[in-house]
Amino acid sequence: MTLQEMKQMKQEHGYSDSHIAELSGIPVETIQKIFEGQTEGIGYHIWQAVEDVFVDKRMMREGAAAYGVPKKQGSYTVEDYRALPDERRVELIDGYIYDMAAPTTFHQLMAGELYRQIANFILDHKGACTPFISPVDVQLDNDEKTMIQPDVVIVCNPEQIVRRNILGAPDFVLEVISPGTGRRDYIIKLAKYENAKVREYWVVDPYKKRVLVYFFKGEVSPAIYPIDAEIPVNIFDGKLVLKFERIAQWAEEA
Repeated sequence: MTLQEMKQMKQEHGYSDSHIAELSGIPVETIQKIFEGQTEGIGYHIWQAVEDVFVDKRMMREGAAAYGVPKKQGSYTVEDYRALPDERRVELIDGYIYDMAAPTTFHQLMAGELYRQIANFILDHKGACTPFISPVDVQLDNDEKTMIQPDVVIVCNPEQIVRRNILGAPDFVLEVISPGTGRRDYIIKLAKYENAKVREYWVVDPYKKRVLVYFFKGEVSPAIYPIDAEIPVNIFDGKLVLKFERIAQWAEEA
């Protein structure tokens, strides 16, 4: 997204510099410099964080408009979600439709490798839990306002698994950050997963080269690992350790 596009959306939504700073986590002084055109020396991660504030808004707007469904954002339901064309991926969060761009090959490699390690562990240990990889629908709050598609989930209660989707909160959720999903994965989904009683939530960020692990049973603040680390899975008492060596290699190309 260009600076001019962000300026236009800033004006459309009436965002102040301080509000953008709050949403992006970037100091307000830096935000002011960006919108004054002083972009020299602005790092990629800063630009990405600011862009994510506006990309999420555009995805909500385009996600609804693309299908011609005559409703306002915030009023969509699971019935509306299921009525949308199959060829376009969206998520429904609290009645808002978010358009989902096709993931990159490196995104899929990372999610697939982590899913493989999880699935192999469960099979080798004859575990009762079931892993899933996107696209799979998760009716997170078991209501009519939210249906999401996390990258990787683990469900340990078989009664939650029905033909069309997963009912209620998975035990474990992992999201791989893509361009444009940072704010959603870091802020919106974090709050949703915690409120829904997901036990453990991982954010794999190939751009910031880190992994955030939220174990909601314990500390509120996440454990933060470098993206080449070996990281224990808390819901399995650390017996499963996910190895990120290959993930780190792909993150360089993401």
